[in-house]
Amino acid sequence: MKKVLLILTVLFALTSYSQKKKVAVVSFYTDKTIDLSELGLNGLAAIADLGNNPNFNLSPILEKYHNAFFNDYSKKFPFDLLPETEVTQKPEYIAFTPKFAREGGESGTIINYPGYKYIYEGMNGSANEVASSTMFKEVADGVLFTEIHFAVVKGFAVGGTGTIKMKAYARIALYDKTGKKVFAFSEGANSKKTGTIVGGVPVLSLDKVLPMCESALEELLKDLDEKLEKIVKKSDKL
Repeated sequence: MKKVLLILTVLFALTSYSQKKKVAVVSFYTDKTIDLSELGLNGLAAIADLGNNPNFNLSPILEKYHNAFFNDYSKKFPFDLLPETEVTQKPEYIAFTPKFAREGGESGTIINYPGYKYIYEGMNGSANEVASSTMFKEVADGVLFTEIHFAVVKGFAVGGTGTIKMKAYARIALYDKTGKKVFAFSEGANSKKTGTIVGGVPVLSLDKVLPMCESALEELLKDLDEKLEKIVKKSDKL
């Protein structure tokens, strides 16, 4: 009898150890604001006032990142992701008002993937990180935040005239069920397509910016596909 109990105990322990932990993705968005800081032009909003342009639609780009994240990258994680509907349809999630909430829609620059809400994480974001983790602690071992955004970077220029590129960034951050950070990283990649800078001012018309954003995302997805598995190794602390 003792041997049977010992065997059952060992089997239970092995089964528990082999089960993957579960993580809830709680924030998935992009921002229409184009970062011009490398050019020293962030104060000149009129140059790239695309955030208020309804035709500057980053939703298809966000959709592409979402598909890659859940269909491809998720297989590289040493944990399982909760089904999205278990997150986005949870009454507590729907009712949650995050700190530093930002509205999307016609008057905002944030585009959330359908069902998700904008939840800031990072510097001074502990209230959101703890609240999100607590919300899902009964069904998940941690919560994950991810977003993509874009920045104009210098290409080749002489006397303020030349080329620019778009750089796409992805941030992925994982927190345990107490809200403690497990890892957070940003990966970036430049577009192959280029734009023009004249007299130190980039030409950022809609027909130029969108193709560069699409090109930058393509390069970013390739980089993430190659590097993600190594980067997320720290999730063993979950």
